[in-house]
Amino acid sequence: MAASRPLRADAVRNRTKILAAAREQITLHGPDAPMDAIAEAAGVAVGTLYRHFPTKTDLVGAVIAEHSEVITREIEAAAERVGEGSRAMAEITRLAERTVEAAARDRSMKAAAQTLGAAHWTQQQEERFRGAMERIVAAAVADGDLHPDVTVDDFLMLILTAPTDQGPAVRSRWLTLFLAGFTVRARQGGGGA
Repeated sequence: MAASRPLRADAVRNRTKILAAAREQITLHGPDAPMDAIAEAAGVAVGTLYRHFPTKTDLVGAVIAEHSEVITREIEAAAERVGEGSRAMAEITRLAERTVEAAARDRSMKAAAQTLGAAHWTQQQEERFRGAMERIVAAAVADGDLHPDVTVDDFLMLILTAPTDQGPAVRSRWLTLFLAGFTVRARQGGGGA
């Protein structure tokens, strides 16, 4: 018998509802959101939830993987736009803004992932993310906007150090200052404070 059969339509719907409810409940209640509350919010029986996700780590990992896929696709789309002539630094700025805001909204989910040891990215997602970001970074350097020593890891550092516990005005100011440090213009002519 095949190891993995495609899910039936009702099972796909249930899985989708469970993932949405888990995202909502963990965002509201943090890593301690009970599985039965997640099942209730999804409108499914607890047994259905456990059939799809035997542990909370499995559930949080699936929510994180889904979110990581959305981010990966956004970065790939930005790389495509750059390839079609969009200014790379503008794409970098928009990506950073969206990612920092998403991280601020999803602080509880990130905490749950860390608490439960759920993976943030699959290896394939990370390879796709890095490949797309490398194309965007190379284009921004070629445009003369980005300092040549800036790497994809610098953007990861930007996301990981974002003040997601602060309000939107603080996050926006922080992002403006952080991104300015990546630019050629900020590093020319010495350095005023």
